[in-house]
Amino acid sequence: VQLQASGGGLVQAGGSLRLSCVASGVASSVTVMGWYRQAPGNQRELVADITRGFVTNYGDSVKGRFTISRDNAKNTVYLQMNSLKPEDTAVYYCHARQWGVAYWGKGTLVTVSS
Repeated sequence: VQLQASGGGLVQAGGSLRLSCVASGVASSVTVMGWYRQAPGNQRELVADITRGFVTNYGDSVKGRFTISRDNAKNTVYLQMNSLKPEDTAVYYCHARQWGVAYWGKGTLVTVSS
């Protein structure tokens, strides 16, 4: 499974960004897709994930501001990030889990200026 993310960039506090990640090299819909992030000096943390059946799970720090969704037909996951804060600045990594194996995409940098 290969993961290709896009949509990172620089935004002012209070603004919005949308991340996308496409999974390829898999014959069926990926079981779980989602996003983790890692800020300098911090551990990688869960942002949000979503199952093939559209069950979602969010990290506490983003609840109410971020929305995860997916298109199973396209094996694509989206992360709509609203009301961004400077503390959301991090490298965001697309994540997938299929048949018990975890896959990671290259990170995309999100920078939120104050």
